[in-house]
Amino acid sequence: MIQIQIQKSLLMAEGKLNLDVDFRLEMGSFCTLYGKSGAGKTTILKILAGLVQPDAGFIQVNDQVWLDTAKNINLAPQKRNIGFVFQDYALFPNMTVRENLVYAAQSKEDLSAIDDLLQRASLLSLADRKPLTLSGGQQQRVALVRALVRKPPILLLDEPLSALDLEMRQLLQDQIYQLHKSFGTTTLLVSHQLSEIYRLSDQIISLDKGKVIAQGPPAEIFGKERLSSKIQLVGEVLAIKKSDVIYILDVLIGNNIIKTVATEDEVTNLQPGDTVTVFTKAFNPIIKKR
Repeated sequence: MIQIQIQKSLLMAEGKLNLDVDFRLEMGSFCTLYGKSGAGKTTILKILAGLVQPDAGFIQVNDQVWLDTAKNINLAPQKRNIGFVFQDYALFPNMTVRENLVYAAQSKEDLSAIDDLLQRASLLSLADRKPLTLSGGQQQRVALVRALVRKPPILLLDEPLSALDLEMRQLLQDQIYQLHKSFGTTTLLVSHQLSEIYRLSDQIISLDKGKVIAQGPPAEIFGKERLSSKIQLVGEVLAIKKSDVIYILDVLIGNNIIKTVATEDEVTNLQPGDTVTVFTKAFNPIIKKR
């Protein structure tokens, strides 16, 4: 069991934020921190990892107290045995893939597991390459494997797939989930992607303005507000063309461009580049396997 109680005053782009959270996680779970930008998600990961000091707080992992500001206890980051995958990968550019992993290893057992990890992540053939010669997806896999070299009981993922295209993101989602299961880690993910959250998580902690507003399974958390008798698709307006008394909109949704009809009132103040929600009835869709 992981118990987290932390308070910290933060200065965000939107102004002052008082982070004040209290939650518990079962060991072995896959939990996503979800909420708008500036809700305090990344700060929670950094406090758990020991990279940021809270104003006040208490963190206990199983029977070990990592943080207790009232008793002046603050376990050093290197003693917390956490794997952390940052959004920008944070790989050493002067080292090869293998050297990045060797640097992260702490024991002979860790070293012996490197080839196995590289094989699982389809990186063995790239072991002697340097990060800057790899694609974004390959670099992300190296960062993930490096975080797992020491087989940490807790893995922190800070929007690790946000910069990748849809196909690569889905591939790495599968690999993250398989590695999570293989190593039995407790994984804490920061993500805004609903498909990613549904696919990976068994628990969600929903945050708003530095506070926990809900915790539970994805269907329970999102079902209350998002499930309806309509399909809702969010996309970007690419073009607006008038056709007689109606307007035809080209909307980019994921990697697909769809055309939809709109009235003059609906396109008022709408221009290319705007984000829109496209609604359609859910009980009469055509579904075809690709």
